[in-house]
Amino acid sequence: MTHMDLTGRTALVTGGAQGLGEGMARALAQAGAKVVIADIKDDAGIELAEALGEGHGFVHLDVTDDAAWSTALAAAVEQLGGLDILVNNAGVEITSLLIDLDPGDARKMLDINVIGTALGIKHAFRTMRPGGAAGNGGTVINIASVAATIAFPAISIYSASKSAVDRLTRVASMESGKLGYGVRVNCLYPGLVPNHMGAALAEDVARIGLFATPEEAVNAVVGLTPSGRLASTEDIADAVVFLASDTSAFINGAGLPVDGGMGM
Repeated sequence: MTHMDLTGRTALVTGGAQGLGEGMARALAQAGAKVVIADIKDDAGIELAEALGEGHGFVHLDVTDDAAWSTALAAAVEQLGGLDILVNNAGVEITSLLIDLDPGDARKMLDINVIGTALGIKHAFRTMRPGGAAGNGGTVINIASVAATIAFPAISIYSASKSAVDRLTRVASMESGKLGYGVRVNCLYPGLVPNHMGAALAEDVARIGLFATPEEAVNAVVGLTPSGRLASTEDIADAVVFLASDTSAFINGAGLPVDGGMGM
């Protein structure tokens, strides 16, 4: 067994039915883990779980609902026979200049991105700590964003929410260590990926007049990136596998940039 081999491990990925979450679920499965996809998109989640094959599964989960977390993790443990890895990926971005800020949109981002992540940590700890339903420790991987490390216009609340994910990660890792939970907690800062969310952001910043076209917005991001390109889903998914694996066994409470140098 190599350090990046996840054979025998079990994982749950929130927002796993599509986009980056789907890529993460596929990469974890390819590394040998058994994966439960957790999402509000039931049809897409079930379809992906079936595509991953025998031993994988799906649970419905609204990450803002505390009781739903309890139900989902209990179901995941029952399906998988344990839980070693939680990926807190579910998130939302709503583009807006501060002068046009809609409080409802802001609360939605904070509720999903911050409270949803915090509840994931809470229930992962309760499940993975000694005496929990799984009880063998594990790892939590929170998905922040390069937006937490740069000042890009029209994503103020999203940036704030992803900065909060970074702080949650560091406090959670300390609590786990001090209380003997045996759970590592780290986060990733993905760069812009040309998926549905990335394309919507480019269209939004062009629509509100920050760039002439969506293509110009994308080129601006590439111009800020030393690696000279956007991130790929595979770039981010491979980093998740790394943080889930024994290769990262002494990495804890850290934020890993996967942004081509954009946020340095």
